[in-house]
Amino acid sequence: MRIYDVSVPISTTTTPVYPGDPRIEINSASAISNGDAANVSLLNFGAHTATHTDAPAHFIEGAATVRQLPLEVLLGRARVVEVPRDVRAVDAEHVSADVLNGATRVLLKTRNSAFWQESSNNFREDFTYITPAAARSLVHQGVRLVGIDYLSVDEFGSANYETHRVLLGSSVVIIEGLNLAEVPAGDYELICLPLLIASGTGDGAPARTILRSWD
Repeated sequence: MRIYDVSVPISTTTTPVYPGDPRIEINSASAISNGDAANVSLLNFGAHTATHTDAPAHFIEGAATVRQLPLEVLLGRARVVEVPRDVRAVDAEHVSADVLNGATRVLLKTRNSAFWQESSNNFREDFTYITPAAARSLVHQGVRLVGIDYLSVDEFGSANYETHRVLLGSSVVIIEGLNLAEVPAGDYELICLPLLIASGTGDGAPARTILRSWD
């Protein structure tokens, strides 16, 4: 059995942040080197930093929060679908019934995964995204979880975030910020555990996410 850690590390120097989201700050609240009894870090960053889940409450007022996301959706068999590197917009043809073959958890490996190898925290506005038509196709096929390998399922600069609304409006869990660079296309066991944040609007949470091969 092989384990793939598909989480993006949270770093002040190498992790890009979606424009407008809180920047990453990691400071020392106490330090042994300063004479304190223990090292304690102080963390400050947005709920949609690095690898994270979106709950319906992210775009739909009064909808389910991250605390209410069903664990049975976040754990189980998932299909990694590799999208050609020249594709900028994942459309319905890339997530057709022939491609998914009944999968209910779909992780899209695109050209985005190569972005995580860059050594700076510069945000890439040219990331590959999911079109609303593809989102509607995923919903129609009964998909309950969709993952992508950058920080949004919508095109950068989207005016209405329709892809988010289509998926979240149908209670489809979204994972954003995956790093699938080392993962071949195929079926895996997904384990995605977002932080159990009980306060605030419950719009999302960072999530350590791994895939395990079946062989």
